[in-house]
Amino acid sequence: MPDLESFARDIRSWLEDNVPASMRTPMKSEKDICWGGRDFVFQSEDQKAWLDKAAAKGWTVPDWPKEYGGGGLGPEETKILRAEMKRMGVRTPLTSFGISMLGPALLKFGTEEQKQRFLPPIARGEIRWCQGYSEPGAGSDLAGLATRAEDKGDHYLVNGQKVWTSYADQADWIFCLVRTSKESKHGGISFLLFDMASEGVSTRPIKLISGLSPFCETFFDDVKVPKDQLVHKENEGWTVAKYLLGHEREMISGMGLGGGAGSSLMSEAIPDADPILAADLARFDVDALAFQAMSEAFIDKLKAGEAHPAEPSMMKYAGTELNKRRHELVMQGGGSDALEWESERSKGGAKPRDWLRTKGNSIEGGTSEIQLGIIAKHILQLPGA
Repeated sequence: MPDLESFARDIRSWLEDNVPASMRTPMKSEKDICWGGRDFVFQSEDQKAWLDKAAAKGWTVPDWPKEYGGGGLGPEETKILRAEMKRMGVRTPLTSFGISMLGPALLKFGTEEQKQRFLPPIARGEIRWCQGYSEPGAGSDLAGLATRAEDKGDHYLVNGQKVWTSYADQADWIFCLVRTSKESKHGGISFLLFDMASEGVSTRPIKLISGLSPFCETFFDDVKVPKDQLVHKENEGWTVAKYLLGHEREMISGMGLGGGAGSSLMSEAIPDADPILAADLARFDVDALAFQAMSEAFIDKLKAGEAHPAEPSMMKYAGTELNKRRHELVMQGGGSDALEWESERSKGGAKPRDWLRTKGNSIEGGTSEIQLGIIAKHILQLPGA
């Protein structure tokens, strides 16, 4: 404990000295998120300075090994760092699918050469990744994917289509599931990494009901992928895919923690709440705090390799529902003002657009129906599930 207390003091001192004041204020919109990547445009010099300082310290990925660009911190130290950042209102220096999804998979399944090649640039925010999983005919039944990769000796030739590829039009690289054999549905899938600037790759944004387009259709037409960009083994990519899905669902479940608890909603969106609405906020506050405690326990077990294989589905479903409730309360409390769509006063209709966006939480990362089926079968062990 004395060592951890000393560590916490050092953390506070370092953050005070190195985090720009503007990076200790709440984000106003998605534009304030630092995604990194070769074409990323920083919103300010402070945003870039904070990323550079955090990356140099290894704190964009504090629990990764130092040799791969991480901070080499243990679980308790990582908790302290994140708690101190939260206490000071410090913004996350880097948001990345490379950190939340691909990185853990590479740490477990990648070759040493692949780890050295890809992990440090991810930690520094130099590569922005997207995920090539879902297809028009393979969403919930992901193993039914048809995008194929033909063995051409020193490379694969990839042809096919992906859909709901988040930020594919802004990503540098993609981690992609492809079919390398038809002999087995699950056993014929491989996990490839390749550059989105490769010849034959194209994207088309999908406009959502919110008017925004985070998702894309992605097309592959004779895309050459070097053999050394195959992760794990040919035809054994389903093992990697399942492991990565657990981390994706952990990431999505974290939406349930976004935006603060009920008291935050009360002050920001509902200044003159009526008694019934105040009671709803109080119930939300309790549920949000309970979810936070459950989330911390789950992450500890996940990092230690002790989590039940179906627990990510439970966390994903609970976090999704909590996030939807949060935005329902914002809309309920905002009244007619919350329906403004394009005005400067409403910041371009931020509230209704965010509310509409949460509807997609029930689909992405595995539909809520699929998650409930997994919970019923593997955790509750209900008959007939």
